[in-house]
Amino acid sequence: MRKDTGFSLIELLIVVAIILIIAAIAIPNLMRARIAANESASVSQLRTLNTAEASYVTAYSTTGYGTLDHLGGATPCTPSAITACLIDQSFATNYLGKGKNGYSFAVALPNAAQYVASTTPLTVGITGVNSYCSIEDAVVRQDPTGVLNATEAACGALGSVSN
Repeated sequence: MRKDTGFSLIELLIVVAIILIIAAIAIPNLMRARIAANESASVSQLRTLNTAEASYVTAYSTTGYGTLDHLGGATPCTPSAITACLIDQSFATNYLGKGKNGYSFAVALPNAAQYVASTTPLTVGITGVNSYCSIEDAVVRQDPTGVLNATEAACGALGSVSN
């Protein structure tokens, strides 16, 4: 009499079921960690925009604040009011309109003395949950709805980020 070696179908199904249970537990945690990392990166980029805007308005005070395009400049970059060379050109073009790390970036200029820098998730709930914005005071504010806040009043009314 020969003894068969290998796994039975029941043993194989049990192993697959255990792997699926572990995956069901791990995947939501991985998604939450990814969203947190995306949000942290977008806040950091927003702070970079605040610094660039402060430098731009100092260097070109007669022009006022600048758009994303004005803050960047293609390499080799010669600083001017049109291309200030303060941020990377890929950032200045919002990464060719595709955003980065699940977030899209924009700068609105209500007038020469005001700017609203904002970052919004490309897909709310998947790439990020919160949107962030900042005005001339350079305080980063958070909107838990993930909506774009492109006006001075809408952004100014939000609560600041705690970190």
